[in-house]
Amino acid sequence: MKKLITITIACTLAAQVIAQTPAQSPTPTTESLYRQGQAAEKAGDVATAKEFYTKSLKLNPNNANARYSIGQLKINSDSISTKAREAKFGAVQIPVFQLDAATLQESLDALGIMIAKESKEAVTPNFIIQDPKLVLADRKITLNLKNMPSKAIMKYLMDQSGAKARYDEHAIVITPL
Repeated sequence: MKKLITITIACTLAAQVIAQTPAQSPTPTTESLYRQGQAAEKAGDVATAKEFYTKSLKLNPNNANARYSIGQLKINSDSISTKAREAKFGAVQIPVFQLDAATLQESLDALGIMIAKESKEAVTPNFIIQDPKLVLADRKITLNLKNMPSKAIMKYLMDQSGAKARYDEHAIVITPL
């Protein structure tokens, strides 16, 4: 009986000690930091990707993958950021988009307003039409689209107007084909 009481008391004390000991979070490994850098890079967040690659290199200065990825970030940071902006723009879902004989400028203005509204101002596109010969000025666009991502609507606008879009750092530049 004494053994049973002693074992019960010991187990109770051990459980109390374990409950009072703060749980330690696992230390990140070089590989996990590198993978987080890759995820950030894929999401278009160059600064965060560089931060994770650098942390990975601090843990293991011989990590060739992290060293290579930092070098690639320096070379490709603009295109990575551009792809992220394009993806963010294209992910906005537009419930209804209707135009009847609108100009390209009117169409882009309407699309910009819809994107800003549907994204709750998280995405506010800046469209610039570069058309010195006014090739796109007289083109009329008629669309009746429902539940479409903004990237698809943009493609319809470009197809109907005979234009192409380029996603720059601060604007979406529209030029004739």
